[in-house]
Amino acid sequence: MVVQNENCFRLNHLENSWDLDTYVANGGYEVWKKVVAGELEPNEIIEEVKASNIRGRGGAGFPTGLKWSFMNRNAPGQKYIVCNSDEGEPGTFKDRDIMRYNPHALVEGMAIAAYVIGASRGYNYIRGEFWEPYQRFNNAIKQAREAGFLGDNILGSGWDFDLFTHLGAGAYICGEETALIESIEGKKGQPRFKPPFPASFGLYGKPTTINNTETLASIPMILAKGGKWFNDLGVENAGGTKLYSVSGHVNAPGNFEVRMGTPFKDLLELAGGIWKGRQFKAVIPGGASTAIIPAEKALEMNMDYDSIAKAGSFLGAGSVIIMDDQTDIVKVMQNLSHFYWDESCGQCTPCREGTGWLYRVLTRIVEGKGRPEDIAALKDVSGKIMGNVICGLGDAATIALTSALEHYEHEFQHYIEHGCSIFDRQ
Repeated sequence: MVVQNENCFRLNHLENSWDLDTYVANGGYEVWKKVVAGELEPNEIIEEVKASNIRGRGGAGFPTGLKWSFMNRNAPGQKYIVCNSDEGEPGTFKDRDIMRYNPHALVEGMAIAAYVIGASRGYNYIRGEFWEPYQRFNNAIKQAREAGFLGDNILGSGWDFDLFTHLGAGAYICGEETALIESIEGKKGQPRFKPPFPASFGLYGKPTTINNTETLASIPMILAKGGKWFNDLGVENAGGTKLYSVSGHVNAPGNFEVRMGTPFKDLLELAGGIWKGRQFKAVIPGGASTAIIPAEKALEMNMDYDSIAKAGSFLGAGSVIIMDDQTDIVKVMQNLSHFYWDESCGQCTPCREGTGWLYRVLTRIVEGKGRPEDIAALKDVSGKIMGNVICGLGDAATIALTSALEHYEHEFQHYIEHGCSIFDRQ
């Protein structure tokens, strides 16, 4: 039995789940009241979050409690909490639904995180295309302020915290945390060299902690029910529930909140199985920046960090792209390579030039003009990009491609030798 909707989506079945009254009627802001009343100390909260074993839900999977502990809350001067809601990777669409249907959980989670790190200001960076989620989240901030949960002297506690939104312009690169910071500051969204890291030199040069939307929205339930409760929902190396965005060749694509470690085949069943009566060919399990896993391996794996790594890929943001047996892998790679070429900020030469090379070579192959040396060229260019760039975009551009060449090189060879796909009639 697959258990669903115990955390971020727990209110989704209710009418007006995004409204303050609904949230409060179901235990919302009770943890925040305890925090500002001094009943929960910052170190106590950090230890509870560590006990929950929640790892960052944006893709990197870094332990959240450990990340919070890096900040010196007693250091003088301003500090910031920033939420990364710039959800732009192909296959990823979970965070926008948190802001649509449970925005107050994110508001409360950001407020708690701010208290822990000693920040009196917070920003939620929202992708520019997300107009409805942006409106819902802004309305949640307005309601929280009017109820006294945000602003100066919150609930008479003497603690000040206010929260603001920053609407991006749709640049995928701004999902990288330092490019996001640059964008908030009004600069071109390009990643910074690291070190220094945001925990010491972040937004406006001040100490900054950045977390993903799903991560922060999980905090109220973790503290309400306890870190052990959350940890026990998951597996040894990853606690809790996880939102999976399932898209592609399935009958019922959508977002599914299930326990970490749920078998992949159960998640596929929740999404209605493979469409049109076809067979399952492959899956990209964590978004376009993760490696392809063939069907036979995928059907044996569970949806958690270690199991997916053992199968040869990454959990990433939990963006599950399903492909049926009629999928042309070469065209999939051409499509993805165009995305990364288009979205490269151009700061690093290997990424700026290399992503264009990958796209042009793949386009030549798809157009039936492939050369015998093209596969070697794809591997060579990928190797020159990987590890030679400031941020992860360049690396991401090569991961799915190199895994496709590992598992489906014969499809590339067929294009080169016959000028057409393996699905085309000779």
